[in-house]
Amino acid sequence: MNDALNAKIEEWSKPPFDEETRAQLNLLKQNPEELDDAFYKDLEFGTGGMRGIMGIGTNRINAYTLGKSTQGLCDYLKSAFSKIPIKVVIAYDCRNNSKSLAVKVAEIFSANNVKVFIFSDLRTTPELSFAVKHLDAHCGIVLTASHNPPEYNGYKVYWKDGGQIVPPQDNEIIEQINNTRFSDIQFNAKRELIEWIDQKVDQAFFDKSVQLGQFEQNGRENFKIVFTPLHGTSITAVPQVLAKAGYTDVHLVEAQSSPNGNFPTVESPNPEEPEALKMALDLANGIGADMVIGTDPDSDRLGIAVRDHKNKFRLLNGNQSMVVMTYFLLEQWKKSKRLDGRQFVASTIVSTPMIQKMAQAYGIQYRETLTGFKWIGKLIEDFPSLEFIGGGEESFGYLVGDAIRDKDAVTATLLACEVGTYAKNNNQSFYEILIECYRKFGAYKEKLISFTQKGKEGADKIKAMMEGYRNNPPKEISGIKVSQLEDYLKSEQIFILENRTEKINLPKADVLIFSLEDHSKIAVRPSGTEPKIKFYFSVNDKLHEDEDWDTVEFQLDQKISTLIKGIGL
Repeated sequence: MNDALNAKIEEWSKPPFDEETRAQLNLLKQNPEELDDAFYKDLEFGTGGMRGIMGIGTNRINAYTLGKSTQGLCDYLKSAFSKIPIKVVIAYDCRNNSKSLAVKVAEIFSANNVKVFIFSDLRTTPELSFAVKHLDAHCGIVLTASHNPPEYNGYKVYWKDGGQIVPPQDNEIIEQINNTRFSDIQFNAKRELIEWIDQKVDQAFFDKSVQLGQFEQNGRENFKIVFTPLHGTSITAVPQVLAKAGYTDVHLVEAQSSPNGNFPTVESPNPEEPEALKMALDLANGIGADMVIGTDPDSDRLGIAVRDHKNKFRLLNGNQSMVVMTYFLLEQWKKSKRLDGRQFVASTIVSTPMIQKMAQAYGIQYRETLTGFKWIGKLIEDFPSLEFIGGGEESFGYLVGDAIRDKDAVTATLLACEVGTYAKNNNQSFYEILIECYRKFGAYKEKLISFTQKGKEGADKIKAMMEGYRNNPPKEISGIKVSQLEDYLKSEQIFILENRTEKINLPKADVLIFSLEDHSKIAVRPSGTEPKIKFYFSVNDKLHEDEDWDTVEFQLDQKISTLIKGIGL
């Protein structure tokens, strides 16, 4: 262990660190490997803010690492809004220690003379995003680790527009935090500056969600829904919004309805994982439901299962649900004659190309950005002359309209049910609308493969893999020539067969995308929120008749399997 690391560890053995922390440190010193992992680096802000394992140490989520970030953020806010009283909103999810950590953050803000609105109980991330604008605050904080395992917690920062922090604020805030010492943290709360909030903001959020996600139609009482919050925060919002919109046949998975940071009934509280929705699917099959919906702990992601053309439940991936919801929105806007070319839909560089195809077909604009929903929120802010209809990313996130600036599983749940109701009213299914989209805009199929690499050793492995692909990119994959390489870290788009290079006009990011001669794509990136490296595969073909979908889908799946082997996974 080097001198710098020893000095960092020893700093935690004396004030301002309390006696409990010092006692935990002494215990940790008995396990050198864990001690090293807890201190070898400082937690950083990634695509989703700061997220990590709870415990003591600079590489852990605790009152001091959150306190240092909060103190740095306070100092930044004071410089950014020097002439006006500063207001922040704080929310937290069901995770262990979320409320106590949220209260500690509120106390630090108040000690810095910042007015704090804090929810009296757990609330969803989209409601926090809404509340920032609704309460005319300058900043928002939500304590959550999204869908990560139980040992994780996190801290996401939102700006006055209700979106997550983006350049230039993010780097400026990080610099301020890096220049903040633990001894700088002000812990002496001013209770008079802390205001607990709940029902008034709840009702405003529910009303807005219904306004954005509901469309003129009947039959909602005949649409049977199974819903699971997976022990998370959506129990505080989704049933209420569905009821407000007129859905009366909603069945909760009771064993998963109570908030619980240990997530006792699932290995991972992530609706991307089929296993997470098993209990919901069992219930749905038992009662003859039309749709299954599950959300992650902070309710920004949703997973949807619908009956396919053979009447069997199928869990849709994020691209598929995004395609259908976007198509429905565009059809509704077209029907109401609101499309005039001054609207846009949005997605990300690793998501399905179908959203762009749809935008072109409806004569509206398409905006593409980096992975991470903060970038979609930024697009809304960057193009104020355009109306944002909706958009999403492959990681099960979707947003309707511009009142919320982060992925919103509450409103997206309502929208999915509206699509399902519309389909049922027209003797269709949600899945048959998806096949219709494939016929109209191209049959695209995507697959995500992730590899988890934990700890310092894991981080080094991920770094080495990215360097390998970057420095020695494949010339062909599965016998198909690589025609184009996009390196978002170098901001270069290389047209290999044409021997030319163009600049990528997006912020730098550690992402590589290989495009093949047959228009297949493979993207590789480290996760910004988890110790994972992710591989995204996209293939496509033509679908001439809906009845041919099974055959085309089989061929697309075979093509993906071939590419996976071809890149060595």
